[in-house]
Amino acid sequence: MTMMADTSLREYANAASQAADRISMSVLVPFYGDNPGGLVRALEGQAAGDVEIVLYDDGEPDRELNAALSLLLASLETPARLLTSTRNRGRSEGRNLLAEQARGEWLVFLDADMRPGGPAFLQTYRALAARGGFDAAYGGHATDWPSERELELHAALTRSCEEHGAEERNVTGPTAFCSSNILVRADVMKAVPFDTGFTGWGFEDVDWAVMAAREFTLVHVDNPAWHGGLQSPAALLAKFRAGAVNYRRLLDRHPELAGLPGARAARTLARIPGQAALRGIWSMITRSPVLPMKLRTTALKLWRASWTAEALS
Repeated sequence: MTMMADTSLREYANAASQAADRISMSVLVPFYGDNPGGLVRALEGQAAGDVEIVLYDDGEPDRELNAALSLLLASLETPARLLTSTRNRGRSEGRNLLAEQARGEWLVFLDADMRPGGPAFLQTYRALAARGGFDAAYGGHATDWPSERELELHAALTRSCEEHGAEERNVTGPTAFCSSNILVRADVMKAVPFDTGFTGWGFEDVDWAVMAAREFTLVHVDNPAWHGGLQSPAALLAKFRAGAVNYRRLLDRHPELAGLPGARAARTLARIPGQAALRGIWSMITRSPVLPMKLRTTALKLWRASWTAEALS
């Protein structure tokens, strides 16, 4: 590891990275507690000589994990780097840091728990970048049905709410963007970085897309990445409760988004006296593995809308 100008940041660059004289595309993978090794191995088979992989460990680094990742990167013929921060910067600042450190003209943001949707994943993005006519594209994502019963709720919610083809997502526009699988020009990130006012989980990617769409051309394409980071009902309940603050920030910054389904649901619930008292029931339904999945996902959405209504009040 070498110390960078920022004393909280260290970098390991493999031999291929040090020898590379031209990088056209940077694949950027932030992680916090996750192990991106599987994603790196999957990308290695698709990356050509002018593609680099850059990992970023966002604070509280696991020495054993980083040592293992350094050994993995050392074995690759693909240019690869590992950035390790001793302080947690958060989702927005971490992605901004990756964009600043990237050497490619085009950037691919992937979450650590994703994997390429097929053997031509990077090739598809390279072809799109060569064709041009846009500044950023969201490729979408897909979800395997889990073997663990506790993760089925998250899979069902994702499939019903987020797994849409490019044609449908293009109708929705920038609010359908998700930073888990984005292709973007490096100069777009310089002009429109992620807003670091979003803390914790949620909506910094939607905010970024709405802001970027004011100056640049954003499109949706069908080049999905597979989502493996499914969470338990308890984790989802906690995440959606905490994310209400960020949703308020999103609406405060973009009043034109007041018509989003989540905002409408929150306003409807806010008009119901004592709706907060129903959260215990919605939580119980969400957690119950014996109830119908449709009922459980509906209860989870009501839980999220209830906390959003409180945040907006």
